[in-house]
Amino acid sequence: MTSQTSPSPRSTAIPFRNRWKGQWMLAVAVLHTLYAAVVFPTQLQEIVRRGVFNSVQKDPAVGAVVWFVLFGVLFALLGWAILLAERNAALAPVPLRGLGAGLLVLTVLGIVLMPSSGFWLALPPALALCWPQSAEGEKGG
Repeated sequence: MTSQTSPSPRSTAIPFRNRWKGQWMLAVAVLHTLYAAVVFPTQLQEIVRRGVFNSVQKDPAVGAVVWFVLFGVLFALLGWAILLAERNAALAPVPLRGLGAGLLVLTVLGIVLMPSSGFWLALPPALALCWPQSAEGEKGG
């Protein structure tokens, strides 16, 4: 029996400098959701008071808060998926450039529509996902 049949996941781990994007996105999603809880408590309480089901009705303020919260959850799910792909990249590389391009388009659109928003926080991982990564990580060390 040989002791070196295949590399262990730890020996082929991707350096942190190449796998921060998912964690960044999860942190932004948590901040986004906490911000909603702090800034929009009245609308969130109104949803509960109305019994949750069909609670938005034709109220644009409540509808906007619902989309705000749901976008935070969606961003967290996307960050989690990218985190898992980054953690397992050494074992099963997943091309994320297309996902990064889509995130970049959405981010730039959000920045154009609302320059004083948190869309700027999605720019670093969007650009990093679009940036080409070599198989061995960054060149030169």
